[in-house]
Amino acid sequence: MEFGASIFFTDYSITPAALAVAMEERGFDTLFAAEHSHIPVPRRTPPPGGGELAKRYYDVMDPFVTLTAAAAATKKLKVATGVCLVIQRDTIQTAKLVASIDQVSGGRFLFGIGGGWNVEEVEAHGTVFATRMKKMREQMEAMKEIWTKSTAEYNGEIVKVPSMMTWPKPVQKPHPPILLGGAFPWAARRAIRYGDGWFPNASSGDPAEYMPRFRQMCSEGGRDPLPVTLGGVPEDLAQLQRLRDLGAARLNVSLPAEPADKILPILDRWAALMRQARG
Repeated sequence: MEFGASIFFTDYSITPAALAVAMEERGFDTLFAAEHSHIPVPRRTPPPGGGELAKRYYDVMDPFVTLTAAAAATKKLKVATGVCLVIQRDTIQTAKLVASIDQVSGGRFLFGIGGGWNVEEVEAHGTVFATRMKKMREQMEAMKEIWTKSTAEYNGEIVKVPSMMTWPKPVQKPHPPILLGGAFPWAARRAIRYGDGWFPNASSGDPAEYMPRFRQMCSEGGRDPLPVTLGGVPEDLAQLQRLRDLGAARLNVSLPAEPADKILPILDRWAALMRQARG
């Protein structure tokens, strides 16, 4: 079982390179960086958990930039978007970003994706909120063509890629793993349809209920069991062991957007927990 950590990198948080080195030294496997392009003003859409929207959502840096710095400072640590809002991005340019960071990192990139929740943010990019999930599927189908073929073309209902050539291609074949972020059963279905893993939050429903059902859905969909990364796991050994025994491939802790003096003690505590949880 692997352990990862997610963070909103900001200009006041620990730097990507410093966090990546500290995580690698302590035995973490994967660093996830969050994404929001901006927060519209006024904002009408409430955050998924309710309450006020935290400052880090307004301040978060671009994940491809921060993860490139993290990859350059490490040798083994995987770097991942957690999650990339692909529906707010250009399909062709994002395919190049993914292939480029996979090259720069030596094949250590995981492509976590999601459809977003902030209606105003999504629509500011010209995406229709109601059909964003269909657009995301077509984007991923188009990117797979771009990553795997010398001459690529895609003609979806929303996404169009005229015949084209572009390099680099990803190091990982056929492409970096695509992790579908989101809750059961919707994101689970998307993962089975066109992903390589599922990335729900541990607090969204009961993993003891949806993990066995997800494996059954994989079988019904003609897929081998896909790996599950559980986000937002608690700092509790018994709970970590329970999630391990349920079959989670990776447990992911959410770190605050704080400087190094606040983050390093958290990583130290998790390093001890990881050793115990792994047995």
